[in-house]
Amino acid sequence: MRGEETKVVRQPKTTINNRIIMLSNTIGRRQHYFRSIMSSATRFSSGGPVSEAITTKLQQAFSPTHLEVRNESHMHNVPQNSETHFKVIVISDKFKDAKTPIKRHRLINETLREEVAADGPVHALSIVAMTPDKWQAKLDQGESVGPSPNCRGGDGSLPPKH
Repeated sequence: MRGEETKVVRQPKTTINNRIIMLSNTIGRRQHYFRSIMSSATRFSSGGPVSEAITTKLQQAFSPTHLEVRNESHMHNVPQNSETHFKVIVISDKFKDAKTPIKRHRLINETLREEVAADGPVHALSIVAMTPDKWQAKLDQGESVGPSPNCRGGDGSLPPKH
């Protein structure tokens, strides 16, 4: 592109605003498309046995339109390849009757009662549970669900991980 002349064409402000809106909508659709691809990949990834059990139970109970099971154990003071800290993102029409977040969380906790029991393998479970309409509104606003914060050390009873 060196040596080429750049021609600047002034366009009316409304045309520019319309193009910005069109570009924003296109980006939003692409983000949603790639998130749905990632969701499918996550859904059927070959995680460990706890991750697979969580995925299977959530799929069977909620028939989600979007499901992510994130093993966030690596962010905590646990041995390598642990399956103790998870974040689940479950988007399902079955949450339409559960109007509050606490009711949706209770449904998920009940589904995963064996995993989150005191003697179960899951120490921590972060839950994002929405209806497809709420999820789409979140995506349309350019929002996403990021990772949980790194562990701040807990009570210090565990040896440092190497």
